[in-house]
Amino acid sequence: MPRKNLRDQVAVVTGAASGIGRALALGLAEEGCRLALVDVDAEGLASIAETLRAKKTEVLTQVADVSNADQVFEMAQRVLDHHGEADLVINNAGVVHFGTIAETDLATYEWLLGINLWGVIHGTKAFLPHFLEKGRGHVVNISSLAGLLTVPYGSAYATSKFGVRAFTETLYQEVSGRGVDVTCVHPSVVSTNIARAARIGDDLPIDRAQLIETADRQTFTTAEKAAAKIIRAIRRRQLRLVIGPDARLMVLLQRLLPIQSIRLAARFVFPIEKESD
Repeated sequence: MPRKNLRDQVAVVTGAASGIGRALALGLAEEGCRLALVDVDAEGLASIAETLRAKKTEVLTQVADVSNADQVFEMAQRVLDHHGEADLVINNAGVVHFGTIAETDLATYEWLLGINLWGVIHGTKAFLPHFLEKGRGHVVNISSLAGLLTVPYGSAYATSKFGVRAFTETLYQEVSGRGVDVTCVHPSVVSTNIARAARIGDDLPIDRAQLIETADRQTFTTAEKAAAKIIRAIRRRQLRLVIGPDARLMVLLQRLLPIQSIRLAARFVFPIEKESD
């Protein structure tokens, strides 16, 4: 299958105001895409739009909460009205929470799943009919290393990212041969502000400063490098992309040692040292 040419393609990116989303917007602009950028952060969205317009990139912005189906479908209609079509949607918006299952309340699960999982479902459902009707399009959903193996104290996050993986791989099975490409992305820790912005339960055995230190120590790639890999995977029409040497190592260990890897992940991915008795 020939590689995808992204020039003049209309690309929609959620969570575009910062991190991987912002880097994707910049990278896709370099590829010659026309952009539709979505985020709840109006100020950050305006900033990236100003940067891109200075480079003569056509940009449409929409402040929207991806957990809200009405807002996402309204956004999709605005994109189609403005650009006349859409070719690529990257469901990237995401949030993080750390805390034990015992103490994490239901409202937190609903909040996180609403953005990380339902946001992906909403974004996919909003554009999929258009893609299927014209027989061409690409859905990219951002999962995580936590969508391949579980993360201690991150039950809500891992549940959402396993859900994204299941949803995306099922979509691939259903639309194969109908002109719609599908990609599921599994980054490890990337140098973004997501750890700094994470919600933390009172029962987490480390404080925010220690959490950030742990995340920084385990960061093996930048948002820019991750975005470049994602764009390359889009051009190659790649189903699964695992980003980061640590992520690839953990996936290999999971295949070789499926049970032991659960214990190893607890130490490698989130090595919280417990106080001695």
